[in-house]
Amino acid sequence: MRAIWKGALTFGLVNVPVKVYSATEDHDVPLHQVHASDGGRIRYQRICELDGEVVPYAEIDKAYDDGERTVVLTAEDIASLPAERSREIEVVEFVPTEQIDLLTLDRAYYLEPDSASPKAYVLLRKTLEQTERTAIVRFSLRQKTRLAALRVRGDVLVLQTLLWADEVREAAFPTLDEPVKISAKELELSASLVDSFSSDFEPDQFVDEYQQELRTLIDAKLEKGDALDTSETFGEKVEQDAGGEVIDLMAALKASVERSRAARGTADGDTAAPAAKSAAKKAKPKTKAKKAS
Repeated sequence: MRAIWKGALTFGLVNVPVKVYSATEDHDVPLHQVHASDGGRIRYQRICELDGEVVPYAEIDKAYDDGERTVVLTAEDIASLPAERSREIEVVEFVPTEQIDLLTLDRAYYLEPDSASPKAYVLLRKTLEQTERTAIVRFSLRQKTRLAALRVRGDVLVLQTLLWADEVREAAFPTLDEPVKISAKELELSASLVDSFSSDFEPDQFVDEYQQELRTLIDAKLEKGDALDTSETFGEKVEQDAGGEVIDLMAALKASVERSRAARGTADGDTAAPAAKSAAKKAKPKTKAKKAS
């Protein structure tokens, strides 16, 4: 990995030099656009509307138009902003982790200690673990002031940028204002369905099926060209129900519970949920080996 930024974590008078790395990467198959009629590649160019010339990126400035006047901001103008010059990731407060709304989480970055001794880095990491809190930090990166959550992942400090409050839309749906009556039996069956799907989350068990199928399609086209019959590659297309409102909710819940249990191999007479079994298995005491006489 290549560091994208260097700076220092600061809380109080404590200074922790760090390097910042992107924690995620895109795994999508790289595709480009072509002209459908002849296969020619479609390219985008930055063209000046006054002289029609293609403009190199290095010669492009930014501008703001208020409707009557336009002001041009050069790279030097932007670089002169105090926030842009700052190389500090300032801790502004420590909050209970559960107060971080998952909806506001954005890009994630790894922080690596950037000093001869990682003591201050490890101290901050252990403090976050011990207090079970998340640090809210403020910093500037790529011409934007960022708000972020600083948390621990394994032995590494992770910086996860947060959306600003005014960037999150309010969910206002009139249909949810109407009173809805839920029976005790419906709630019981729904909870049973949740139990039948309960498990420990293991991300490695999940794959991006679309990207896998796209790679399969590309390999098949490379081998057979336009003569490719996709039904030979993927099988015949199965028409799926577009879905709709479930009229008999109770029947749907019962059928869903039975299908889920059958899929997981749960016996008809065994009503224990998979999660409960897993917990009981973990809680089962180990038998100590007998000492040799």
